Amino acid sequence: MEEDYIYDGDKTKMAEERTNWAEDRTILANERTFAGWMRTGLASVAIALGLKAVFGDFDPTWAAKATSSVFIVVACYIFYSARQQACVTLDRMEDHATSPKSRSSMTITATILALGSIMTGVILWLL
Repeated sequence: MEEDYIYDGDKTKMAEERTNWAEDRTILANERTFAGWMRTGLASVAIALGLKAVFGDFDPTWAAKATSSVFIVVACYIFYSARQQACVTLDRMEDHATSPKSRSSMTITATILALGSIMTGVILWLL
């Protein structure tokens, strides 16, 4: 009977460890997802720049610039959404063995990429 009690305690401890590892894996998956969305946003900026190169001296120029601007706006939305969702997920998780990226780090990354995208859009309009 005493052995059963010890065994149950070991099972409980092992179950808690597996749960902790699962939460840590979820935190890391959240960071990979955040990075993936940042890449998607940057790809949207690359499309905007590519359209400028493809359209070249397209007439009317405002149409080509407006089309490129759509992709800049999409990129900014992607950066904002990715940051929001990553922070929501982080709020629900408790880290154990891993050290997650801070919310401020994700905010800074998304903000810098969004500002860079906006500046790229401005330059496209000035060309």
